[in-house]
Amino acid sequence: MRKKQKKTSRHSGMQVVTLCISTTMVLLLLGLVVLSSFTAHNLSDYVKENLMVTIVLDDSVSAKEGLAFSKQLEKRCYARQVNFISKEAALEEQTAAMGSDPSEFLGMNPFVATIEMRVHADYANSDSLRLIAKVLRSHKSLVSDVAYQEDLTNSVNRNLQRTLIVLLGLAVLLIIISYVLIANSVKLNMYSRRFAIHTMKLVGAKWGFIRKPFLKQALTIGVVSSLLACCVLGGIVWWLYQYQPGVEEVIGRNELIITGVAVVVFGFLMMLLCTLLSLNKFLRMTAEEVCKI
Repeated sequence: MRKKQKKTSRHSGMQVVTLCISTTMVLLLLGLVVLSSFTAHNLSDYVKENLMVTIVLDDSVSAKEGLAFSKQLEKRCYARQVNFISKEAALEEQTAAMGSDPSEFLGMNPFVATIEMRVHADYANSDSLRLIAKVLRSHKSLVSDVAYQEDLTNSVNRNLQRTLIVLLGLAVLLIIISYVLIANSVKLNMYSRRFAIHTMKLVGAKWGFIRKPFLKQALTIGVVSSLLACCVLGGIVWWLYQYQPGVEEVIGRNELIITGVAVVVFGFLMMLLCTLLSLNKFLRMTAEEVCKI
């Protein structure tokens, strides 16, 4: 009798471990999808905010006037970073790059003063940049031309929309698959204990009393699986921080916290829901139905 009880206890323990491992793997995949969504969005913002808008100043504009104009641009709502490059600075930069001074054989400085401006991500789209360029060109006494990479801007925005749609579809698909996998694992666990459930019903135990140990176990599995999945995700991000410079620009602390909370909440609710549905199914069964399945 003791050997049989020991064998049953060991079998039940293995089922719990298997359920915990399968739930952890599902939550890990879900966490990766959520983290990838944040990464794609932040990467897009990072690329957008590094798109350069070059403002070519008129040749008659002095360094003092150009610097004053750049200070005005810094106060604009769309400007994230503004850098004024004088004629002299442009000449020095090109001389260092080419290894020779072009003004020596031209007899003049061929470069003009420019202002390099980076805009906030919300303004890095064709319509906004076109309107910004129009406003800048209205300063005819100062601005000679405004240049930006419109094709690159459109490409970034298109790729972001496609990526977000794909990730959203993957997230929905993964949630459905996650529910099916976890529900099946929980059903197998309930199936192996169906006679114990029915025995408790026969001795007059209320449904709430029968549910209590199963729900407690489900919550424990959900919490443990969520924490394990978060630890694995944290290890992956730590590895990226160590061996992929610049990752911290697109995966920050807030993204990690939101992903961790999403994994824990999803694991908690999914285990609770699957256990309740499966348990209620067996609680409604008669003795004949329990023996037939």
